[in-house]
Amino acid sequence: MPVFELRMPFALAGDQPKAIAQLVAGLEQGKRYQTLLGVTGSGKTVTMANVIAQHGRPTLVLSHNKTLAAQLYGELKSFFPRNAVEYFISYYDYYQPEAYVPATDTYIAKDASINADIEALRLRATSSLMEREDVIIVATVSAIYGLGDPVEYRALMATVEVGEERRRDSILEDLVRIHYRRNDAALERGTFRVRGDTIEVYPAYEEQAVRIELWGDLVERISKIDPLRGTVIAELRRCAIYPATHYVVQRPTLEAAVRSIRRELQERLAELRAAGKLLEAQRLESRTNFDIDMLLEIGTCAGIENYSRHLSGRRPGERPACLLDYFPADFLTIVDESHVTLPQLAGMYEGDRSRKLTLVEYGFRLPSALDNRPLNFDEFMSLVPKMIFVSATPGDLELELSGGEVVEQIIRPTGLVDPEVEVRPVAGQVDDLLAEIRKTTARGDRVLVTTLTKRMAEDLTDYLQQTGVRVRYMHSDIDAIERMEIVRGLRLGEFDVLVGINLLREGLDLPEVGLVAILDADQEGFLRSDRSLIQTVGRAARNANGKAILYADRITGSMARALEEMSRRRAIQEAYNREHGITPVSIRKSVEQVKLVTRVADARFKRPAAAVGAGKAGAKDLDALIAELERQMREAAAELNFELAAELRDQIFELKAAKDPLRREPAGWEARAAGARVRAARRRRA
Repeated sequence: MPVFELRMPFALAGDQPKAIAQLVAGLEQGKRYQTLLGVTGSGKTVTMANVIAQHGRPTLVLSHNKTLAAQLYGELKSFFPRNAVEYFISYYDYYQPEAYVPATDTYIAKDASINADIEALRLRATSSLMEREDVIIVATVSAIYGLGDPVEYRALMATVEVGEERRRDSILEDLVRIHYRRNDAALERGTFRVRGDTIEVYPAYEEQAVRIELWGDLVERISKIDPLRGTVIAELRRCAIYPATHYVVQRPTLEAAVRSIRRELQERLAELRAAGKLLEAQRLESRTNFDIDMLLEIGTCAGIENYSRHLSGRRPGERPACLLDYFPADFLTIVDESHVTLPQLAGMYEGDRSRKLTLVEYGFRLPSALDNRPLNFDEFMSLVPKMIFVSATPGDLELELSGGEVVEQIIRPTGLVDPEVEVRPVAGQVDDLLAEIRKTTARGDRVLVTTLTKRMAEDLTDYLQQTGVRVRYMHSDIDAIERMEIVRGLRLGEFDVLVGINLLREGLDLPEVGLVAILDADQEGFLRSDRSLIQTVGRAARNANGKAILYADRITGSMARALEEMSRRRAIQEAYNREHGITPVSIRKSVEQVKLVTRVADARFKRPAAAVGAGKAGAKDLDALIAELERQMREAAAELNFELAAELRDQIFELKAAKDPLRREPAGWEARAAGARVRAARRRRA
């Protein structure tokens, strides 16, 4: 029986069968690296799904941002409804890393907000890898960041079996040891409750809870139950409960880590004092001793990840465990949008290290904090046995690794061809552009315009507005929510022209765009490289009338390569269309479909209403408004729309503050820290 059960609602078409056969054959031949050159709209996700199903090994799919990862997760889940398709991204809704700015003597403490739903998805991903072979994990660069040791994680798993002799208190001790909390009032994820000889546990990574019924010291019955209603869903012979967090250590390991931390502290203090850095030495001693007290008292501390080298027993400089260590040895990795994802993976290590070096130098952290880090690029590549790069414009690294061999997926099943490209002189480019804008908008299509500088983009936007064109300007200071507002406005026809410098980001492959204009196309650089030109022109590839204009006085090497490649792809698609009698038709979506695709923009639209409500509503109305926003927040999180969920969460905080501005609830860790300080002081006096 196949490991993966693929359900396809449509037949393969275009280049998909050929691409799938070539990639699968390459895997069977033992090729370590392969590259899939797939143009926009050719069905690359369908190809990925078929390769995964035929290869039959656990698969990691890497994407370079959360939005694309969520889209891939949803698509693959629909293709593999009976298999374990999981989602592994950063669980922070908000994250401000710890940092120090020597120039202004400013210390910035770590500040973060953890999304419990994403944390549950991460835990489910690792537990699936422990238990199953039919696993697909869609992940971002979080996959290369430190995670608990899989050996320790598995060793701490609590197991219960029908018919075995177990004391009730023994089971409870096991649950507490793996960070489950007792809550007899409400059963929530990561908690358990006890009623006589019945224990109910809600695993941190599951949708259902587990009920364990004892008869004296005998496990009589184990059931999977609905956590809300308590009804039995299925009977179990055995259950395994994994820890409620990836960062768990046994008590002996913790005590050994504390001894190691103390040794390093003494060595570092001696170095600082010898260098005359007395302030830094005093700061480091105070902070580290406090963290040690917290670790011994409650098993954790703020910034515990900075002691990960000691907690895992690694040697200095040794890489941390990460998600890749949870996979079996022969897993497959697919890197989506590899021309962006690979450079992003390569840049994580140096960026993290440069920030922490300053913290170590000025006595905020021990040198071992440098080993709490993402993998460097060489470490990542050494852990991945087989890799498929997927991109419309593969980078030089992908081509080099795959030996120059490329599996092409050029033909779109819809028949849409790459846009026609014209090169026009720079002289009079603005007036020529204005005339083209009027022709394009007259037939109901939209226009994207890219410039080289912010100043030029602003001036062009002002000029177009003065001539009566409905135009907006997108720049780097715009956040993700407002960006999606602008995309929605363009698609819904609230304006016709979007001007920007870098319009390569995902979300701008829009069927409504009939013209892409590139000003100063002959100025060599990153935004005018052959790959960038192909990607930018491709923004109009979903429109049957799509056209691109490059304003240039000369044909650069990048332009020549881009024009040649786009002409080649266009000829292949046109030949296919003639052979099969296909007439390309633009994909037009209804207003409701556009709003669904861009629903993250709703967060900004809801804010004014919430703010008005806060100013006028009474206490009861505010409670109702808060309850409604909390409901919307949970719905957004369930749909993996985490940007909207975070925005709604912030509105809820504001409304609660408006309701009672003097009220402040201390965070749970602050309360625990206060208790730990008291107990530590008592222990020292004793």
